[in-house]
Amino acid sequence: MLSKKTALVLAMMLLIGCLPALAQADKAKPGMDMGGAQTAPASGKLSKVETKRVCMVTNKAFKQDQIAVDVDGKTYYGCCEMCKGRLTSEADLRTAVDPVSKKPVDKAAAVIAADASGKVFYFENDANLDAYNAKVAK
Repeated sequence: MLSKKTALVLAMMLLIGCLPALAQADKAKPGMDMGGAQTAPASGKLSKVETKRVCMVTNKAFKQDQIAVDVDGKTYYGCCEMCKGRLTSEADLRTAVDPVSKKPVDKAAAVIAADASGKVFYFENDANLDAYNAKVAK
């Protein structure tokens, strides 16, 4: 068993490893619950994003490729070693809710789109993304 001091030091080291990526992400995550699932759609039209450029823990799009994480034959992406570990151990981070159909969607298989701030949303298919954008355009 780890002492409290050792556990705190390890936690700080993990957090420090993730700070550069988190510094690029928005501090507030409106529309996300604690597990990163979407709770409300963003405002504005969304643009498709390459899966490998998304941190699926922070639900943020990046300009560069992220760290691939293989889980049960599927590939997810995280921005740092901490996110990589969380994707491996926390199944709820690997799913989101499609804002159109309101159905759960596996992030590895989702159509992913981002708003102007880089916040990502996961869709079951292109038709749902198109429906979302058509509704926003009105």
